[in-house]
Formats: sequence, structure tokens, C-alpha cells
Amino acid sequence: MSTTATILGFLGGWEIALIVLIILILFGGKKIPELMKGLGKGVKNFKEGMKEGEEEVDEDGNQDTKKL
Repeated sequence: MSTTATILGFLGGWEIALIVLIILILFGGKKIPELMKGLGKGVKNFKEGMKEGEEEVDEDGNQDTKKL
């Protein structure tokens, strides 16, 4: 089971609503889309980096000796 599913399993509807309300109060409605856009770019860059790391490993499971 993933950590996120475990954490969300302990939170009920009222707790999630309270967290969303606090986030809206802290950041405001206009700032949240910008935050989500930045988060999405970060996740995309992370996935691309992981993919590049996998490409450096050859078929035998040995790491490629050339550096970026």
C-alpha cells in the first residue's frame, strides 16, 4: 500500500475539507493554480530525470561508463 493511500485512509471528509480551507486561506484562490503548475513541472522534470537514468544502464544491468 502506498504512503499516500495510507495517509488518506486516516483522513475523513471533514479533515480534508479543513485542509483545503486552510490552503485557500493561506495562498488565496489565484495563487493555487500557479502552485499546481509549478508542482506539475517539478514532477515532469523528475520523471524525465529518472528516465534518463534508466537509459544510462545497459542491457546487462551495468551502468554505462560515459558521463553526461
